[in-house]
Amino acid sequence: MSASFSLKDRTFLVTGSTTGLGKSMALALGAAGARVAMNYQNNTERAEAVYGDFQAAGYDGALFRASVIDPDDVTRLNDEITDKLGPVDGVVFNATPAQPLKPIEEYDWDFYQSMIDFFIKSPYLLTRAFLPHMREQKWGRIINIASEVYTRGVAPFSAYVAAKGGQLGWTRSMANELAPDGITVNAISPGWIPVERHEHDPEEDKQAYLDIIPMKRWGLPSDLGGATVFLASDSSSFITGQNIHVNGGVCLP
Repeated sequence: MSASFSLKDRTFLVTGSTTGLGKSMALALGAAGARVAMNYQNNTERAEAVYGDFQAAGYDGALFRASVIDPDDVTRLNDEITDKLGPVDGVVFNATPAQPLKPIEEYDWDFYQSMIDFFIKSPYLLTRAFLPHMREQKWGRIINIASEVYTRGVAPFSAYVAAKGGQLGWTRSMANELAPDGITVNAISPGWIPVERHEHDPEEDKQAYLDIIPMKRWGLPSDLGGATVFLASDSSSFITGQNIHVNGGVCLP
């Protein structure tokens, strides 16, 4: 690991990191030398199995169960991570609820609110919890996992797309607010990268998406892991307020 990409002596939290893309990002940060706080809310058996794989790879970290949209749980999570791994130097906001595509007539406001809670409330709560330490040391990394759906205006998907748009707006504003403290705030917008929850998706849908990727291959979870390590490292210290698409060229500026 090049020194400029090394995360040795840094503590990172990845929310929703015991499945899918979150798991890949946690493993990538661990491989870069970070102490990784792996987070989950449901399915303890799966979480413990994934954390076992993380440990077997020789990485340093711990597993924490908490709801990242509950203020009391966030306070407890911060205290537990600090006690076990040290203060949080960086956070990757990845936790997400179910994401059904529905026309607007079939959504209710509670579902819209759940999107806002995960993609705006959670970053707000966790950033406030970790900010004192980041400001004190004049170094911090905040990474939002957004989505290409905002740029592409995917439909019928209004609740998720709207909340992701709000998440990107939050990223831009916080980047300006926290830049004087040496804290970078960026977003990564992955395309459709098949993971466990896509196992039963229709093959025709998969082929239709693959056909629009200029690079003519599927993205891999490791592609997202590499982008995460870059934004977490000192190599990205002069990059903030950006949204990096990881989708093989589907979205271009």
